[in-house]
Amino acid sequence: MAKISAFDRQAAEYDAWFEKNNALYQAEIDALRSVVPACGHGVEIGVGTGRFAVPLGISVGVEPSVEMAELARFRGIEVIDGVAEDLSLADNSFDFAVMVTVVCFLDDIAKAFQEAWRILKHEGILVIGFIDRESELGRIYSQKKEQSIFYRDATFYSVCELETLLTESGFSGFSHRQTLLPGETTHLNVVEGYGSGGFVVIKAQKAEKGRQT
Repeated sequence: MAKISAFDRQAAEYDAWFEKNNALYQAEIDALRSVVPACGHGVEIGVGTGRFAVPLGISVGVEPSVEMAELARFRGIEVIDGVAEDLSLADNSFDFAVMVTVVCFLDDIAKAFQEAWRILKHEGILVIGFIDRESELGRIYSQKKEQSIFYRDATFYSVCELETLLTESGFSGFSHRQTLLPGETTHLNVVEGYGSGGFVVIKAQKAEKGRQT
């Protein structure tokens, strides 16, 4: 069962976070935009209220929360009901897929990555944006998650853990961007790599299974 009950009950509150924390939101968009393909047919898996799909030019999303999906549709997104582990999408149908702050809520992350591999075309791109558990921000989130309506049931991951799962699912060619760096409060930079930024983006490419490099 997808961890969606809090998002259904508090969809408006979740959506309002982006207005209240615009600088953080824009930094995350900038990090994603730096690796998301500028053209091609894309899908956001776990589209939420459409806050990332719209600025990234993605018109199709998958979302299990009815209330979140309603807000995304209001923003012009074609939303398909479903979960990341069982996508109602055809094989080899997208040039790229995006998952933003989704992996921490998945019931079966390996199955979700396998599904992403399935729906992507040959050499398609998967972009994952997430809170790095090993960052300063990630440690704060982990320690205080019981106090959060949304992150109470979350499981945070490190970059290495995700890349192991991605490799096993048929992805390779990883590159990284990071933002929400320690000490930055106003001008939030996006830099290559990982290890400092609280929000990390992994870009991976679909490889032929069994021949990953």
